[in-house]
Amino acid sequence: MKIVAIENQLMHAERQNWHFVKITTDDGIVGVGEASLEGREKTVAAAVDEFSRYLIGEDPGPIEHHWQRLHRHGFWRGGVVLNSAIAGIEQALWDIKGKKLGVPVYELLGGPTRKKVRVYTHAGGPTTEATVERVHELMALGYRAFKLGTALPIQAGGSPGAMDERAIIRRTEEKIRKVREAVGPDVDLMLDNHGRFMPAFAIELMHALQPFNILFLEELVPPENLAALEKVALVKANVPLATGERLFSKWEFRELIEKQLVDVVQPDICHAGGILELKKIAAMAEAYYIKVAPHNPNGPVATAASLHLAASIPNFLILETAYAEPYRSQVQKYGLTIKDGWIDLPTAPGLGVELDEDVIRAHPYAVRDYAPMYYPDGSVADI
Repeated sequence: MKIVAIENQLMHAERQNWHFVKITTDDGIVGVGEASLEGREKTVAAAVDEFSRYLIGEDPGPIEHHWQRLHRHGFWRGGVVLNSAIAGIEQALWDIKGKKLGVPVYELLGGPTRKKVRVYTHAGGPTTEATVERVHELMALGYRAFKLGTALPIQAGGSPGAMDERAIIRRTEEKIRKVREAVGPDVDLMLDNHGRFMPAFAIELMHALQPFNILFLEELVPPENLAALEKVALVKANVPLATGERLFSKWEFRELIEKQLVDVVQPDICHAGGILELKKIAAMAEAYYIKVAPHNPNGPVATAASLHLAASIPNFLILETAYAEPYRSQVQKYGLTIKDGWIDLPTAPGLGVELDEDVIRAHPYAVRDYAPMYYPDGSVADI
């Protein structure tokens, strides 16, 4: 079996573009992966095209060998763009291997450690009242775990207002309190701060949210400086901490895990090198009793790849999913179904997802970007 074609397929899906990587072999087996990187999809697609010259004509079977070659033989290695391109290719190679052998990918990763995978989704709105309403809508669909964002200032018309950390902390405390009152004690709530705060404000936010039984607080400080995170971890007020969506390899996770700065790591299967790389990161975390909650606000192929990873590791906690309907249902000829906040393990060979290319073509790439954030004096704030 030889690889004869590698294609990028971009699909606009409301808040983002999904970036699928399709690999075709000479005996007709097709594998698909996902390399979605919000706002940088065409940059990653260019990297996939450049990596293709290493792989066309090669046997798709030796996945680890191909990963090492793509990572190391370009000399310039790592980073979110190159690792996302490698991740999309790597997932597609696993899909091909599973289809060739007639088994789901998790069977090739050591077999399942669980019968189903718990998921959460995002719940937000321009006001606390709108957030509570959205949570109730999603609970009616069976979800029992939600990630909320810090309560940023919103101007008339919906654009972000000026950054004011202490005001954000006050509004966030009110939002979490009202959501907790609305859903009761048995629903899991998480909060994502997108790395916006310096350690002092992160500590203040932790203390404000301590009474509300948060499953984890995510990315309280920017990801570049682990010493800043260590300041927070030392006084974390018995609130579980999580980070990792902006770390892109086992080498970047090593110090975070060895220092035991968080309770939960969140590698992204689209950005941290793919399925096997996440399994290695999970094994490192397991040695320190750290849970894994894969970052996954992505499309159906990334969700499937993350599910196979979650099925195969013992220290899995919960999987992020983006609701993204009707796009998610429309683009899958067959695939995963979320029911009552869980996904059953697939039995189809490979990743267990087949995409409808007519639907992909019907929703072509559209420019999407994050809304900018500034301080009152006009200087740039983290989004």
